[in-house]
Amino acid sequence: MRVTIKGQVTIPIHVRKKMGIALNSEIDFKEENGKFYLTNKMSPTTKKSKFNRFRGAATVKMSTEEIMALTRGE
Repeated sequence: MRVTIKGQVTIPIHVRKKMGIALNSEIDFKEENGKFYLTNKMSPTTKKSKFNRFRGAATVKMSTEEIMALTRGE
């Protein structure tokens, strides 16, 4: 992993998914016995939506008009 001039690194997607790190997540680094650990800094008021895993998963090949007709019962 490379560190940029600003001290930034890219967290691999498989690590972000496993740790639940999403856009605008806050993370923290903790030191323990000379080792540093990356932790997901979820506050007690941050509630993970039960629908997050479905975000971006739609595969319907319908137009907006077709979907609206289905939802309105037309």
